[in-house]
Amino acid sequence: LISFALILSLAAFSNAGESRILRFGVCPGPLGDLVTKAVKPGLEKKGYTVELVTFQDWVQPDLALNNKEVDVNVFQHALYLRKFSADHNLQLSELIKVPCPAMGLYSSKIKSLNQLKKGDEVAVAFDPTNLARTLRFLEKLGLITLKADIDQTKASLHDIAANPRELKFIPTEAAQLPRTRESVTIAAVPGLIAISAGLKLSDAIALEELTEDTKVVIALRTENLNASWAKDIVEVVQSKAFRDAVEDHKNIFYSFQKPDWYKARWNVK
Repeated sequence: LISFALILSLAAFSNAGESRILRFGVCPGPLGDLVTKAVKPGLEKKGYTVELVTFQDWVQPDLALNNKEVDVNVFQHALYLRKFSADHNLQLSELIKVPCPAMGLYSSKIKSLNQLKKGDEVAVAFDPTNLARTLRFLEKLGLITLKADIDQTKASLHDIAANPRELKFIPTEAAQLPRTRESVTIAAVPGLIAISAGLKLSDAIALEELTEDTKVVIALRTENLNASWAKDIVEVVQSKAFRDAVEDHKNIFYSFQKPDWYKARWNVK
């Protein structure tokens, strides 16, 4: 009996002293601020210590997540997560979507799409996921037409069926797109990269209407989908406190596009 009581007391001590650290992988920019201002406070109330691990590119966060260097990451949309995971044989999954900024067309040379001339240069991301996304965006704006029989989530420059303005596309590393505004007529810049470079969403000539697949997700290792701490993250993200932080006009998040679950839960556009 004495031994049994000792074991119980040691187990209780071990659980009480157990580390409850959650490591969030982020890239420089507003999503790290979203975690800090809207997610971290709720998790701390639940007894967690939240640490942010910052990565400087869009490759390392998923590799680090797979290697258990972080517990979750917040930097990519659902399409990118699925494509990167498949290409690198990673067992990663979406936990929940969060508000995020849209891709925009930015220019230092023109003020509207009506000013585009034949042969103008357009900088686009060269990674397959963001390139396909950019081409769908340009098609919706009426600047190009894609072939009818393709998978638009995998569209490439070879899949352009019509380009009436004979635009010249300049494939560029996504992170470098803001810098191209001085050398091309238009740069199609993903929202997170634009904000990180000091651009305002309101400065864009046109903004993309995000689909659910192009909204940012909190990702984790698939094996942890049902972990108690993962459920706690979802509970915090779906809380009123999270909504209040997002909708506060003191923060940039209020101008972000919202995932469908958020719009339905809080009756917002």
